Amino acid sequence: MENIQNVSQTPQDINSVMYNMGNFKGEFNLNKSGFDPKMPGHSSVHSMILRQQPRTTKDVGAGIGLPKEVRHEMALMLDDHLRALSVALHQYNKHHWLTEGAESFISLHHLLDEHIDKTEKNIDMVGERVARLGMVPTAHPVTQHELSYIKHEVEGRYTMRDFIRNDLEHELKIQEMIRRQIIRAHELHDFGTVQVLEEVLVDREDLGYHLYSVLEDDTLVRGMNHLLDRQDDRAGDRPMPPGSKLQ
Repeated sequence: MENIQNVSQTPQDINSVMYNMGNFKGEFNLNKSGFDPKMPGHSSVHSMILRQQPRTTKDVGAGIGLPKEVRHEMALMLDDHLRALSVALHQYNKHHWLTEGAESFISLHHLLDEHIDKTEKNIDMVGERVARLGMVPTAHPVTQHELSYIKHEVEGRYTMRDFIRNDLEHELKIQEMIRRQIIRAHELHDFGTVQVLEEVLVDREDLGYHLYSVLEDDTLVRGMNHLLDRQDDRAGDRPMPPGSKLQ
């Protein structure tokens, strides 16, 4: 029993994320439909022919046999996910461009590449479903951020752990909101939306798992101290038996 080591503590990064998740009051913008003069992208001088206002749903012609009120509610919720995924994509791009450090410059650079690709795919899936339900998806970038249930981090360069922690918080919030709509979609018998969101949810859980794993407390990189302090401690900071074959 004396050889049993204490279990490592959960990194503060992950504790911070879980604390923020406990305060998350994500709500869908079900009361925001049509033009709002105060909303970015909703007011301008142009000569285009208007066929449908933003976040409104067609009365007929959607080609999906669900009542308009069901299509409208589901499309509004989906549009909220669309905005959140767009914000997440912008933040992933920033972190992808700014990767640095021994563990980040190559490995995280490629990992975030995958996250960007998955997020772009999910944006297209959700946007297509919004349109198929007969609603106009929100596409203006300023409006997307204004109404998104997640927000982009403040501008500037921060540590890679800060970046990844912020991305993980985004993923957990997106997962939570998607689960809420899946439950509601089942109640309204909108099984097409359920299928789309279940696939998106699995993707987001996969990406969240990647980020959580990166923030765990184990690492193979110890920096250059073992070359500078001449202690020959390349096996790690813990004592190792002289005859160990692991050294």
